[in-house]
Amino acid sequence: MRTLAIETATEACSVALFEDGRLLGHDHRVLGRGHAERLVPMIAALPDKGKAQRILVSRGPGSFTGVRIGIATARALGIAWGAEVLGYPTLSLVAARCLQPTPQPVTVCMNGGHGEWFVQNFDGGKPQDAVQSLTPDGAEKACRHERIAGNRAQDLAARFAEGTKIAIDILPDASKLDLLHESNWTSDLSPIYGRPPDAKPAAA
Repeated sequence: MRTLAIETATEACSVALFEDGRLLGHDHRVLGRGHAERLVPMIAALPDKGKAQRILVSRGPGSFTGVRIGIATARALGIAWGAEVLGYPTLSLVAARCLQPTPQPVTVCMNGGHGEWFVQNFDGGKPQDAVQSLTPDGAEKACRHERIAGNRAQDLAARFAEGTKIAIDILPDASKLDLLHESNWTSDLSPIYGRPPDAKPAAA
């Protein structure tokens, strides 16, 4: 069984190809923007052009555009290859990296939109609450753990007394998807936005 992993929810764009749990090839680039132009060539550069029987793709939360690019690409390749396509939550992947070498409770804090941060608490790799999009003040109140991981970890840790928090500045990486338990996989490919839409229905 070969699995193609796609991660495009943040400024990082990464792909990885696994075979029965063994990493065959991967690419991880911090682009900021330009995921749409880079993603397919990155997949094509993998062994056998990344062809797999199963595709795992990030559902976010994160960049609205990045998440939708990843899901659209995964769906298209799934149709072309006859592959199963499953989604996973990005913050769970970040938390899973903190299970090595010893499982530790962690608060994941990632860049959101409109000056807010995506925050979610994990213990043993399992979410303790729902992902929230919060102001920095709200994120400080929501943070439960000593260890904070994500691309806003240092900013959140700095809001507490010096030495009380451990910041782990990391981005999600498709090559680490083997750390994420399959209970996080779902056939639901709808994006996780983490916040209500900004647009409001027009008045009658």
